[in-house]
This record gives sequence, structure tokens and C-alpha cells, in this order.
Amino acid sequence: MTYQCPLCHQTLTAMPSGFKCERNHQFDRAKEGYVNLMPVQHKRSKQPGDNAEMMQARRRFLDSNQYHPMREAVAKLCVEHLTNTSHQLLDIGCGEGYYTDFIATQLQQQHSQATCYGLDISKVAIRYAAKRYSRDDLPFCVASSHRLPFADNSLDAVLRIYAPCQPAELARVTTDSGLVITVTPAARHLYQLREMVYQDVHLHDETPEVINGFELTVETKLHYTMTMNGEQADDLLQMTPFAWKASEAMRGELKSTEQFECEADFILRVYKKRVYKKLA
Repeated sequence: MTYQCPLCHQTLTAMPSGFKCERNHQFDRAKEGYVNLMPVQHKRSKQPGDNAEMMQARRRFLDSNQYHPMREAVAKLCVEHLTNTSHQLLDIGCGEGYYTDFIATQLQQQHSQATCYGLDISKVAIRYAAKRYSRDDLPFCVASSHRLPFADNSLDAVLRIYAPCQPAELARVTTDSGLVITVTPAARHLYQLREMVYQDVHLHDETPEVINGFELTVETKLHYTMTMNGEQADDLLQMTPFAWKASEAMRGELKSTEQFECEADFILRVYKKRVYKKLA
């Protein structure tokens, strides 16, 4: 286990009831199996992250497997690039574990000691993930992506599907050969849905993110058309930042649609940690 205390940064030791560090900071394991490593003083709101309604919408949409082609492509990248490592991967912003569970299964087939950690700031989402995917190789925690509760150089890869994180934290927790794998919207992602919300639809910027301490080594695009019913389309809308701009009339129109076709357009990237040679 590679967890570290979010308060004093000492190693957390597993106990039957949870985790404890040398300075006696204790974090209880919830009955669902996850651990909350988000101290009250680190919260910016009472219940940060997605609320129950947003999480339920996302869960319903993901269970329809409209994003499964992307999930498969991400898992393939993880398996390919974690060869000859200890297969320790962190999924930041894992939500209810849709991607985390699938990737963990693929990694386990390659390496019996593989562990795929799921982290999210939303307690609601993590509770559901831990309850649904109860596995020893799939530990979940509530924590901030900007203060990762993991030991230095303990992870072989960090997966970020839309999730933010501080580059310094990514560099700290990954090994010398560590990777950051990202998924971001490509130009036409959800174009037809955005057409219903905005008068002028701008294509997503495809400029690669610069992650200090890492070098972009792989970039690939994935584009396909999703066919869904109105309820699924409305659930998808609720997963997006532009849901706040949608009127009730627009949502009603969307829900009543028998068939809605919408483009899925993703960019998958792999960044490798730069190794700096020490001067003699």
C-alpha cells in the first residue's frame, strides 16, 4: 500500500479499521471499503465534487457503454506502456469506477500484483465505486487531485480522464520512468449536443497540454458516432460543463427525442517522465 498521510505526509499503515501514520493521524475505512483521505481543512465546500444527481446521471450513461470504445483504447494504452513495471496505476477523478475497474482487470491479466487506485474528490461517487467494485486490487479513496495521498515515486502511471492535477504532484508520485496518460476532448467532441445549447459552436482546442517534468511521447485520436435515446442524451448532457447553460425547454426536447446521434471525439496522450542527469 502506497498511501501517505494527507496531514503530515508520513506513510500510512493499514489496520483492520483503516489507516494510521506514525504521528497517530487515523483514517477509518468506510463499510463500503474506501478510505476518506480528504481532511476537513482541505475542503473548499461541504460536499466537493459531483452531487448524487450528477453521479446517477453519469452512472446511467456510462452503463449504456457509449464510452466503451474510449475505455478500451485507454486500457490498451495502459497495458502496452506498463509492461516491465510493477503495474501500480492511479486513476484521478475516477468517479464511480467505470474506467478504473475495466483497466484493473486488463492489468491483472498482465501482472498478478497489479493495483489500480481510484481517487475522486466526490464522496458520493467513491462510495458507489467501492460498493460496486469490491476487489483487493482496486482500492478507492476520497482525496484531492491537487494533494495526492501517495508516497513519492510509488506509482508507475497516473491516468487523467478530463481530471486536473498539479504537475509537481504528478512528478512527485511517479517513478523515474513514470507515465501520465490523459484523455481530453478532440475538436468535434459532443458537437451535436453543444449545437443545441450554444448559438455559435466552437471546436475544442487540440493543443497538447504541457506537463512540466514530462515529455509527450504518444498522441492518438478516437472518433465515432454514438446513437442513443433521449434519456441517455439527457444523462450525457448532465455530465458536461455546459449543462448549466441548457434551458428546461431544451432538455425537454432532448428527452423526447427517439434517436439522437452525437459525435464522440477524443485525444489520448502518453507523457513520459523526464530524467535529468546529475552534474558530476
